[in-house]
Amino acid sequence: MNGKLDVKVGVDLEGASAKIVVRGSVDARNVQALYSLAHRANSLAPGFDITVDLTAASTQPEVLDELQECADAKSLPGPADGRRTECNLRILTSDVAQHTASGWALAV
Repeated sequence: MNGKLDVKVGVDLEGASAKIVVRGSVDARNVQALYSLAHRANSLAPGFDITVDLTAASTQPEVLDELQECADAKSLPGPADGRRTECNLRILTSDVAQHTASGWALAV
């Protein structure tokens, strides 16, 4: 594992949602980048529905558990969001992959 991620972020401003599609190996070090991206998407409009799609990524089990805990708690860890703004995360893994066509605009 080299710790590199290939990440694409799609934002649907009309639908108030964002999707973070991840490829590569997600580990304890680089998961902070995902939190940062989720925080940035959430800052566009607090309450955004943010999906983190890990269906094409390999994820360490403890990191996946941490991501799911954040989704359940509806907040990001302190370093990513010191204000603890509500964050509606949904974590997709290959077990629950659902692919639908939508009008996503790529955000850089």
